[in-house]
Amino acid sequence: MPKVGMEPIRRQQLINATMNAINEVGLADATIVRIARHAGVSAGIISHYFGGKDGLLEATMRQILTDLGNAVGSRRRELDDDSPRALIGAVIEGNFDHTQVTGPAAKTWLAFWTSSMHKPALARLQNVNDRRLYDNLCYHFSRVMPRVEARNAARGLAAMIDGLWLRGALTPGGLNADGARRLAFAYLDQLLAHHCGTTAA
Repeated sequence: MPKVGMEPIRRQQLINATMNAINEVGLADATIVRIARHAGVSAGIISHYFGGKDGLLEATMRQILTDLGNAVGSRRRELDDDSPRALIGAVIEGNFDHTQVTGPAAKTWLAFWTSSMHKPALARLQNVNDRRLYDNLCYHFSRVMPRVEARNAARGLAAMIDGLWLRGALTPGGLNADGARRLAFAYLDQLLAHHCGTTAA
């Protein structure tokens, strides 16, 4: 029986080991045995805490999504204004935070996207994440433009963020987060250009 207080530590240890194993050999070859070896524990511990590899991948993605939410939230708290550009900018910055673009995190994201097409639990996570991004962007765009335009702008910027992230993650040298941010902000400014004189109601 695990010691009291050890479960959160052990779970985090296994999540980190999962990301490292995926980074090293990819999802298909990131076996329970390999992940356990990375974590320095027995394979049975994974079944005990997560019920198997699928449960461990879901928990790992929940952690990465939590990190994403925290990255966006921390940037919002640092803002000294609540303009739509500033708040949308926090979303852009958070999506290219180091917790989202490092090798292990990036490769785990790629594995998650692929697996979500076949695993209902992962598909639900992906849908929640997509919807959260779209709703967030749509709300802030709707402060400065009509609803239909706000929806289109939200779809466009969400696609830009995902596209920049995906292309960068697939680049041999890894994602250039600074370059991706600059392109995303340039696109954001284009979207806002025709509404620069409009303020929130």
